Amino acid sequence: MTALDDRPQAGEQMLTEQFEVLAELAIREAEGVRLEFISGKMGVKAVPDGLHSEIIMWLQQVCMQHRPQLGLYGDRGLKIETYRKGRARPDGTLAPSGHFVQAGGWAEPDGVLMAVEVTSHNHDTDKRDRVERPRAYAESGIPVYLLIDRDADEVTVCSEPAEGTYQERHTAAFGRSVELPAPVGFLLDTEPLRAWSAARKNAG
Repeated sequence: MTALDDRPQAGEQMLTEQFEVLAELAIREAEGVRLEFISGKMGVKAVPDGLHSEIIMWLQQVCMQHRPQLGLYGDRGLKIETYRKGRARPDGTLAPSGHFVQAGGWAEPDGVLMAVEVTSHNHDTDKRDRVERPRAYAESGIPVYLLIDRDADEVTVCSEPAEGTYQERHTAAFGRSVELPAPVGFLLDTEPLRAWSAARKNAG
């Protein structure tokens, strides 16, 4: 039986196992396509543009400077949502170096300190990055969620997950410094984000 034969029919709920088969096929056969399974629905992870990649590289360097024993992993598959058994690929996943050595394609969220998303100007950003992802990451017990919102020119830091939601949420404009609370534990200067955003607007 092929993977296409295994697809759920109209009205059926896709099984996590079915999704994993499709996601693996997408990685092998469709360059740049990454699938996710959040809130019981399959979605496509947007292909990052140049600035998106630059932001992740900058954040990796900042994390290394402040917490050299940690690594910010890009495109790391995580098992999320205890009820729906979702699957997500955060733009960045902060965890101790070597944490994923024994992990398969989809790792348990235990031990992950922070999930990071950078908005990609696509039509479902509002629902996925601002609603579905923080809910899923909170339900999975990930202590900190950092959203770098290029549409609003601001960063949002969510922390203290409990009862499927983050109890604390702090938003600041690009250029301000924001505290990434424990267990991350350092002050993030977002001035580079402000400068990049201004340069992009001037160029446009």
